[in-house]
Order: sequence, then structure tokens, then C-alpha cells
Amino acid sequence: MNRTRRGLLDGAARAFASDGLRGTTMQAIAAAAGVSKATLYNHFRTKDEVARELLRGELGRLTELAAALPLDEALAALSDELGAHPVLRRLAEAEPEALTELLAVGPERWTALTARLAGALRLDDDGADLVARWLVGVVLHPGRSSARHRQAARLAAALAVPVGP
Repeated sequence: MNRTRRGLLDGAARAFASDGLRGTTMQAIAAAAGVSKATLYNHFRTKDEVARELLRGELGRLTELAAALPLDEALAALSDELGAHPVLRRLAEAEPEALTELLAVGPERWTALTARLAGALRLDDDGADLVARWLVGVVLHPGRSSARHRQAARLAAALAVPVGP
């Protein structure tokens, strides 16, 4: 990804964290990125396109983070990232319906997301589904980091126990 596009997405993240998805305009994204609106439109046609690209980038970043760590540490790190993510926190506080729409993916998308998680965490499909559901809970109600870390350790230990046929 080139530097301009990365700067646009960083600006979008700041704008979305400040004003939410609905309250952010293309002008606000351009201003937060320190570019003209024309530059923004050279890369993205709509605010939804910016949001999708930002989400895709965040998923990639989180997948790489998780893949580089042992399971218990990966779960703790993912819970910290999601629990403190500025855009997600803004949506939870000011636009819960937008957050719900973001999290309510169809079966095909859920399968793709959990498959990606399974690969990163080296889990089977059922384990990845369980982790994904826990992480959705973290997004909705992050709680305290220390509690999330204890839960991450318990979840990792439960996933390490072989399941019968």
C-alpha cells in the first residue's frame, strides 16, 4: 500500500473515531488525512468504500498479530486491540446500531472470517468459531483488560484439550 493511501486510511480512522461512521464526511476524512478532497476521491469513491478498506486493513493487521504469537498471547492481544479500538469504542458509545450492522455478517462472510482466524491461530473450525464469538463479545462489552486476559488464558487452555470424536 502506498504512503498516500495509508495516510488516507489513517485519517479516516481518526475521523471515524472522532465523529463516528455516520457523522464523518469525505471532507472530514480528507482534512484528517491532511489532503484535498480531490486526492481522497482519486483513491476512494465513497465513504463506505473508505470504511471497507479500513476494515480490510485492520483485519489483516490483526491476523498478522495473532499469527505471530502463541494462542493465549494471541487471544489476549486480540482482545486488547478490539477492546480499546478507537473506532469500535466510538461506535459502541454513539452508534450502537452501526456497530451491530458491522458485526452482523452473513453465514458466508462469517465462515470466511473464522477460516482466516483458524489459520492465524492454528485452530480447527469449531475452535475458531468459538474464538470469533468471544471476540464479538469483547467488541460489544470490552470490560477490563485483566479480565479479558484471564478469559483468553482459559479459552486457550480449553481449546488445547483434545475433543473426542
